[in-house]
Order: sequence, then structure tokens, then C-alpha cells
Amino acid sequence: MTDDVAPRAGRKEWLGLVALFLPTMLVALDISVLFLALPHLSVDLGADATQQLWITDIYGFMTAGFLVTMGSLGDRVGRRRLLLVGGAAFGLLSLLAAFSTSPEMLIVARALLGVAGATLLPSTLSLIGVMFRDPRQFGLAMAAWGTAFMLGIALGPVVGGALLERFWWGSVFLIGVPVMLLLLAAAPLLPEFRDPAGGRVDLVSVVLSLAAILPLIYGLKAVARDGWGVGPAVGITAGLLVGAAFVHRQRALAHPLLDLRLFRHRAFTAAVLIGLLCGALQTGTGMEVALFLQTVEGMSPLEAGLWLLGPAVALIVSINLTPRLASRVRPAYLLSGGMVIAVVGQLLLTQVAVGAVTALIVFLGVCYFGVGPVGGMINQVAMSTSPPEKAGSAASLVATGGEFGVALGVAALGSLGTAVYRGTFTPPTGTPALAQDGINGAVAVAGDLPADQGAALLGAAREAFTTGLHAVAWASAALCAVLAVLALVRLRGVAPFAGVHDGHHQPDQEPVLVD
Repeated sequence: MTDDVAPRAGRKEWLGLVALFLPTMLVALDISVLFLALPHLSVDLGADATQQLWITDIYGFMTAGFLVTMGSLGDRVGRRRLLLVGGAAFGLLSLLAAFSTSPEMLIVARALLGVAGATLLPSTLSLIGVMFRDPRQFGLAMAAWGTAFMLGIALGPVVGGALLERFWWGSVFLIGVPVMLLLLAAAPLLPEFRDPAGGRVDLVSVVLSLAAILPLIYGLKAVARDGWGVGPAVGITAGLLVGAAFVHRQRALAHPLLDLRLFRHRAFTAAVLIGLLCGALQTGTGMEVALFLQTVEGMSPLEAGLWLLGPAVALIVSINLTPRLASRVRPAYLLSGGMVIAVVGQLLLTQVAVGAVTALIVFLGVCYFGVGPVGGMINQVAMSTSPPEKAGSAASLVATGGEFGVALGVAALGSLGTAVYRGTFTPPTGTPALAQDGINGAVAVAGDLPADQGAALLGAAREAFTTGLHAVAWASAALCAVLAVLALVRLRGVAPFAGVHDGHHQPDQEPVLVD
């Protein structure tokens, strides 16, 4: 993208993009597909509550922890090589997870799957920048990547539900095997790309990055699950302190694991921040709505997943409209306008009542349509304002920011919804304390009570949870408004992407392309 006339991608590149869809969708699908399988595998393997939490969380922990390392490693050793090695490992580890015979074995398999998954996202993103040098084609390719990722998340519950109706719990992991075989078969369609001046990977920096990211993610998720306590506070504090040490070391190294000079560009910094905060509000709102459908409206996970396909379609449509508008409208205005639409959707959510499922889904669809430009453009903004030889690092930073956003949304907005539930819930006299902790507890307690008492308890719990959903929507509307202003102020100098190559940062050295 640094040439005066950027070469246009041909058939080989577009077929290569289809190949990159596969690991992208799989990583996203693996995030959500396990939720439905958890009750089945817990009974089969005899996993207790703590082990179930580790089975669920360890994948995301390890993916987030290794994203920065793998993005930088791909710049050094070659992004196609890292993608293929990671893909092969993901397929083999999927077999290990599917045929696990104990909770401990599955936890280890999920942890290693997270490490392998961390090789896939930055590699796919950075290879798109190599394959599509023409700005218009690059925008379309990035939108297609965002679509693949969102399809994976949206289809996770649906695919998981369909498999579990016919097969055993391990079948949800076996999806990764044929997907990765297809990726390996498509290797000739993908170019190799590396930074010849990248230097060696600093192992101390790798350890510091893990020691910073993992406690932070753990602390945020623990806050969402159990509220504030000594453990979460220690985790978050330790992560921040080690993170400061990591930053200090990067500044002193000739070949840092993470090149902090990327943050000198205000548009890159804004892109990472917008991606993080947008991920937080989208995840927090989506989580509350999914819980509403299952606990307040009494749907099964599969039914809830099918209802949520509607907002996912709205998001995908918005993501794919973005490149067409991005050639004529500045990113600042496009992103800000999308955030204003999201504000409207969030304000509509504050009016949802029990039983208004259709309205709930339509309003969530408005929110998702508004955040679509972030999914369709934010990676493009970040990568177009960073040197090509650092694209792996840039992509890993955006992905890491997204992981933090997911954890932050679950922790902050989830805690807000829980706090409002507890503050407004007025249970019938004699209701066990479990029902006052959250609506899941209320549903469990109501099942053991006489019909009249159970109905009264559920009615009070549903009203309290709905009030919590409204509070989350109000907070999300405020955050969307802040993001609208942030986009206008920090991205106003970024031109429409039809001419992004004219103002692209010129690297000090041409990247190495290997046929």
C-alpha cells in the first residue's frame, strides 16, 4: 500500500481470502460453542464447578495472553508459516479436546488451543494487508474478515445446539479438524511475509506480557462472576504493575516484542481504544440480552441463539456496507455516525418490558447496526497507519484490545446489571439468599418452591433483571456517545480509504515478500 499505484488483487488472492475465513470463523466459533456443551461434558467427565470455570475461561485467557507474542513472532518468522503451524496445532489439539477423558485433560487441551488460536487472528489480518494492496480491495477484504469473525460468534450456539442434539459433547471440538485441513490445503494461495530487521524474540518480554495480560483478564472476569474481592483486586493490580515493567523494557530494546512507536500515530491509538471500548459495550449488552432471553423469557440456549441471529445479520450488513461508504466518507464521520445510531438503539433498549421479545431483538439490531462500522473499519484504520513490516504487531494489538474489551464489558456491564438486580429485587418473605445473588439463582430456587411461591419469586426476579438491563443500556448509550466524540476528534485527519495509499506511513525498509 506504499506504491503510487497499488497492484490489484486477482483470483488467487480472493481465493486465499476465502481460505483465511476458515481459521477466523473457527476461533470465533470456539469462543461460544462450548457454552451449550458444558452441562453435557460436566456430567460425562465429572467436572466440578471450579473445573467448569477453567474449562470455559482458559481458552480466552491463553488467546489474549499470547496475541502480542504471536503477532510479533509472525513479523519475524513469517506470517504464513506461523498461520500454518498454528492451524495444524489447532486441528490436533481439537482432537485432544474432543476425546478428553478427565476435566484436567480438557483444561490442558483448551489452554493449548488458546495458544494455537493466538497464532491465527494476527496472521490472518496481517496477510490480508499483504494480499490486498489496492485500498478499495483492502477495505472489502477487511469487511469480509469481520463478517467471518461475527459469523463464527453468531453460529456458535446454533452449530453447537445442532451437534449436541445428534452427537456427544466432543463433536463441538471436532469442527476444527476439517477446517484446519482445508487451511493447510490452501497454503499455496497465501503469500509469505516477514520483517528482515525484526531481530530475535525477547523471551523476557514474552514472560512479562503474559504476566501482565493473564492476571488482568482473570481479574476482570472474576469481578464479573463474583464481584470485587481480594483475588480480583490483586490480579488487576499485579497485571498493571507488570504491564508497566513490560512497557519500560520495550522502550529499552533495539528489537522490542511490541514496538511502542506504533502509538505515536494518533489514529492508530484511537483505533485500538475505539475497538476496545466498542467490544466492551457490544459484549456487555449482548450478554445481558442473551441472559434476558434465557432467564426472563425462559428460552433454551439454542432458541436464544436463533433469536440472536437477527441482530448478528444487522451487524454483518453494516460491516459490509462500510467499505462502500469509506471511499467517500471520512472514517471519523462514518464511525461517529454509527455510534449515534448505536446510542439510539441503546436508548430504545431502556424501554423494553418483559414479554417484548420482538422489540428487544429489533432494538439490539439497531445497536449492532450502529457498531458495524467499527467492525468493518477499525482494523483498516490501524493497519493503514502502521508500517507494513509491523502489520502483525498492529493486528495483534487491535485483537488484544478486543479481548480486553470483551472481558471489560462482561466485568463492568455485567457487574452493573447484577448490582441493579440486587438493589431492586424484592423477594417474597423467606426466599433463600441464593435468589438474591442473581436471576440464575432465583430460577434455581423457584423450581424447588410450590407453584404460587415460585411464580411470585420469578416475577420479582424478572422485573429486577429487566431493570438491570435498562441500566446497562443507559451506561452503554453514554459510552457510545463518548466513542462518537472520540472518533470525531482523533480521526478527523484520516482521509477516505479510496486514497489511503497516498498518505500511508512509509516504512524505513521494504518488507520481504516470498513467493
